[in-house]
Amino acid sequence: MSQPHRLPTGGHIDRATRLAFTFDGRRYEGHPGDTLASALLANGVRLVGRSFKYHRPRGIFSAGVEEPNALVELREGARREPNTRATVIELFDGLVAQSQNRRGSLAFDWMAAAGLLAPWLGAGFYYKTFMWPAAWWERVYEPMIRRAAGLGRASGLPDPDRYEAAHAHCDVLVVGAGAAGLAAARAAGAAGARVILAEQDALPGGDLLNEPALEGWRRAALAALDAMPEVTVMPRTTVFGFYDHGVLGAVERVSDHLPEPPPHLPRQRAWTIRAREVVLATGAHERLIAFPGNDRPGVMLAGAARGYARRHGVRAGEAAVLFATHDGAYEAAHAMAEAGARIVAIVDPRQDSAAMQRAREAGFDVRAGSEVCGTVGHAALRGVSVRRVGAAGRGDAFAADLLMVSGGWNPAVHLASMSGAPLVWDEALLAFIPGAPVQRERSAGACRGVHGIAAAAADGAAAGRAAAEAAGFAASPSFALPEAPAADCRPFALWEVKGRGKAFVDLQDDVTAADMRLAHREGFSHIEHAKRYTTHAMGTDQGKSGGIVGAAVLAEARGEPVARVGLPRFRPYTAPIAWGAMAGEGVGRHFQPTRRTALHAVHDALGAVWLDAGIWKRPAYYPRKEDADAWASVLREARAVRERVGICDVSTLGKILVEGPDAATFLDRIYANTFSTLPVGRARYGLMLREDGIVFDDGTTSRIGPESWFVTTTTAQAGPVMQHLEFHLASAWPELDVSLASVTDQWAAIAIAGPRAREVVAGFVQGIDLSNEAFPFMAVADCTAAGVPARLFRISFSGELAYEIAMPAGYATHVWQAAMAAGAAHGIEPYGMEALGLLRIEKGHVAGPELNGQTTAQDLGLGRMLKKKGDFIGRVLAQRPGLTDPSRPRLVGLRSVDPSRQIRAGSHLLLPDGKGRSEGWITSATRSVVEPGWIGLGLLREGEARMGSEVIAANPLMGEEVRMRVVSPHMHDPENIRVRA
Repeated sequence: MSQPHRLPTGGHIDRATRLAFTFDGRRYEGHPGDTLASALLANGVRLVGRSFKYHRPRGIFSAGVEEPNALVELREGARREPNTRATVIELFDGLVAQSQNRRGSLAFDWMAAAGLLAPWLGAGFYYKTFMWPAAWWERVYEPMIRRAAGLGRASGLPDPDRYEAAHAHCDVLVVGAGAAGLAAARAAGAAGARVILAEQDALPGGDLLNEPALEGWRRAALAALDAMPEVTVMPRTTVFGFYDHGVLGAVERVSDHLPEPPPHLPRQRAWTIRAREVVLATGAHERLIAFPGNDRPGVMLAGAARGYARRHGVRAGEAAVLFATHDGAYEAAHAMAEAGARIVAIVDPRQDSAAMQRAREAGFDVRAGSEVCGTVGHAALRGVSVRRVGAAGRGDAFAADLLMVSGGWNPAVHLASMSGAPLVWDEALLAFIPGAPVQRERSAGACRGVHGIAAAAADGAAAGRAAAEAAGFAASPSFALPEAPAADCRPFALWEVKGRGKAFVDLQDDVTAADMRLAHREGFSHIEHAKRYTTHAMGTDQGKSGGIVGAAVLAEARGEPVARVGLPRFRPYTAPIAWGAMAGEGVGRHFQPTRRTALHAVHDALGAVWLDAGIWKRPAYYPRKEDADAWASVLREARAVRERVGICDVSTLGKILVEGPDAATFLDRIYANTFSTLPVGRARYGLMLREDGIVFDDGTTSRIGPESWFVTTTTAQAGPVMQHLEFHLASAWPELDVSLASVTDQWAAIAIAGPRAREVVAGFVQGIDLSNEAFPFMAVADCTAAGVPARLFRISFSGELAYEIAMPAGYATHVWQAAMAAGAAHGIEPYGMEALGLLRIEKGHVAGPELNGQTTAQDLGLGRMLKKKGDFIGRVLAQRPGLTDPSRPRLVGLRSVDPSRQIRAGSHLLLPDGKGRSEGWITSATRSVVEPGWIGLGLLREGEARMGSEVIAANPLMGEEVRMRVVSPHMHDPENIRVRA
């Protein structure tokens, strides 16, 4: 298959190998070394996409990451990836790509009719339309907007590929492997520093790849780096973020250049790189010029046309016009002429320059003092209109199929800005460059305004030596630098050519210069506000080419210099990356660790239905054949506890050992109630507050020795409580002699609850008198359980006579089996989380739904626990008027008036007066075994004053309204007779 625009020689491609690929179902051929964009151009494909808002035809505009137009859907099936830039996709055999954001075919997109509505679709139109009729919003407007949103289509299938996360440390990180980056890495490596050279391209070299005469120096530099054992070159690696303390994020595209990753390799690898010194050699992005029709297929950045000719051996057009504002762009005209194209004209707003004189000597038609004021064509460029600068009308017409544009260069300051360095306006370059560094970094080459290969290489070498010296290494010896003519890239200040037609400052999102002026007129004059109002620089290119142009148009509208308007703040990521790389291997069952108690196999054997409690696996309930449904199982288990005896695995509760001479003092400061007065062998319910006075966690703490305490926490807060204790011991009270140890995994725990619990425990626990007098409620003692050293607690979460037995985790199954054997004669049944929740709601015990990070001790009816003397965490802020306001929602019990009506957690509590104002909400709901019907706990304003009244539990999502009676939260055994039996 012919490639009509492929040059017979030159470039960094392998013409001996042919690669087949398809675009929109049509088969083409390219070569290794091609990108999808260069292969499409070689095959004469000009139209590659449609713009976001107006669906205007779009062609390939650039040759790198700044590409706004050539976004395609790459691959098929589960690997289909939308919004992929054709300019950075390495061609491989069998590649499948589809154009996107079209309705119908690419050539005939019926959504292009949106262009007829352009007068009504200006900046922020969605804020000013769709107002009437209001009833149409959900049925018509919103569905229409959602269908129109987005560009490509995600696969909707699970990602089949694997990703990795990795860490690296180095003395010097060099970002970018152009002339400056290669020289910097070589200088730092020669000094003995550990160097990482990260380059987003597959082929290091940057602009050197477009200079055949300097290929020898590029190869020599790479060979020198390869010979240095301390230097690592990482191609296909995009450094996307610069964070504090010399930490940078990068993504290595390990297998994206292959049809699919080999079994032993990931698709991508996310790197966290910690560098002592950083050299940013990220280059610059060529700048567009806003003029009417600057978006047609065939309008291309001048540097891109030069790159396609010299790197890829592709002639991007047959008849070319160059529209440039600086001497550095003229090399594109020479490159295209070498490639066999006819240079129709060179249009330059300046009156004269050295490059203009050389162009005339080469026989080019140079139109000095002129500007491009329009283009002709639809799916491809057919002509260009040229006039004198500032003149009116259409001017002279030139037939051309390629318009090369260069309004200057925008230094790639993204990473420097992310590091905290200010951006400084350079009036000569008409661009922002990095200011004084804040972190240990320095910029080199074009990214700080040093243009030309020779100058950039010298600048990079100096930066590399300085970085190595700053990292503690001696100065490195000098080496040969490339010799190349100087490049004058100081542009003429031409941001926009005014005229009839749309002049775009953002090609992807269809943002025009007129949109930026409209944003200013409507009050969005700050660059950040204008960006969001117009969507300027919010696409995949993030305004790399047109961002400064939009800022300049806004500056003109404001009557201020561009330096004052500035640029939007740069944030990660500098280029689009795959979310899979961020997740790494933490997907599926590896998303977070799964914790299982020592009794997991026992519950499995009992047929437990599992529940995820945070990262723990806990049994929800144990179904039996005779149970009609899940509720039947839960009610059966709860009834067993209320009427006989039940056994439950409570190993997931956090367990922390606190020891030392100052342990009592420490706990008095941590808890809102007092623990120093607790005798050895006793437990006490405790409440922790956050610094802001909100309840943090609750649980029982037992004194197991004069200087030894056993703290239990809720399952959810086990880790945070441990961190809380360690933080305050280390930072607030380092003088206290206290040691902390998490023993959650060392101890398994079993709860045995019910009227017959004492008889069951007596059947397998030895060495302790279980009588009520000898071992009362909240007592703790060491014992032997089925021959195993253990610890017995008389505490209850169910509202029944209950014990908790803690034993070494390795003996948990043995002790469980002994307990089941001892309880067989008493009708013992295992109960799971659902029954446990039912029991605690009946008793009025609070748990996670009530301890939601917004409630105070007073809200939960626990205000009397707060000690009056002595300080504790959260004491001062807990007394704020807003937290002690009696009208705050307070904990209440709720009982359905109609026992058959179900209630749901999250339902709002309304007064029966019909005004519909929410007075609170249901935090927990369940069916009851104490009496028929549904009950719940809730937070209700002035709850105590509303005891006995009725409220409406409203759940609009389910269309439910249930009458509820407000009762005490302690709906079972409010006198605590049963727990003390």
